[in-house]
Amino acid sequence: MLSLRNLVKVYPGPVTALRGVDLDVPKGMFGLLGPNGAGKSTLMKILSGLLEPTSGEVTLDGLDLVRHPEALRPHLGYLPQEFGFYPYLSGQDMLRYLLELKGVTAPQGLKALCAQLLERVNLTFAAKRKVKEYSGGMRQRLGIAQALAGDPKLLIVDEPTAGLDPEERQRFYRLLAEMAHERTVLLSTHIVEDVAMLCPRFAVIRHGRVMAITSPSEAKAALHDTLFEGTVPPAGMAAFQQAHRVTQAVLFEGKNRVRIHAAPGTPVPPGFERTPPTLEDAYLLLMKDAPEPPASTAPTPSTPAVGT
Repeated sequence: MLSLRNLVKVYPGPVTALRGVDLDVPKGMFGLLGPNGAGKSTLMKILSGLLEPTSGEVTLDGLDLVRHPEALRPHLGYLPQEFGFYPYLSGQDMLRYLLELKGVTAPQGLKALCAQLLERVNLTFAAKRKVKEYSGGMRQRLGIAQALAGDPKLLIVDEPTAGLDPEERQRFYRLLAEMAHERTVLLSTHIVEDVAMLCPRFAVIRHGRVMAITSPSEAKAALHDTLFEGTVPPAGMAAFQQAHRVTQAVLFEGKNRVRIHAAPGTPVPPGFERTPPTLEDAYLLLMKDAPEPPASTAPTPSTPAVGT
């Protein structure tokens, strides 16, 4: 179990990136969902030992990672948001170089280990290709290969599907799901689909606070019979948004196809029909309801909601 208690990070300025985060992450896949600038990458860097928190506790199976960050390294696999590769090295040479930097050893040698890891992420066919010839998804799989070296107990992946095309994203989903059977995988993302496809449980974070801890099913069930969809002429859209809780608006055939949240007993605009809620609806409503951070930079811990 990975546990975070009252985790705070204040950068010079001062800028408060984390405001008292409390979170328990069990074995398996767990998502951290939030917009850019919410504090996700700061949290990932603290968990990976790249950044010290201002205050708070982080433990993995009872081991204090704030006081002893070096104790995490043998148990950690990390795929950061931006991972630099040498473009003119082959995939197998790049992977071997990364394993040497990490100090990874193997009974049968690094060459054999690299071959095993490349096979595991389905890159054997491209082992001798230069990395510059890899697609975005192939580079991400190469990043996962280095993260898996040493069979880590904790695998952290930060925005892993950003920029991937739909086919590569689906392939990467299957790979991450496979990894989560054997360890704790913490997935940080701003893409709602990532969480919907992969995470039995997830936390929503904004302004450095955990706003909710829930599951995709619970988040959608909380909006049962409260989502409606209809069309609104472009000229009337601004006034409509003032009068109703709009979750999404997409231009379709010259008109705005709009989804709104209407609590039981709330009047529904003419022409709007009830529609099943989506996880994106739940997420966007949470973002609308998220309070702005206080003017003071002093962080104050908050108790996250369970469900939505």
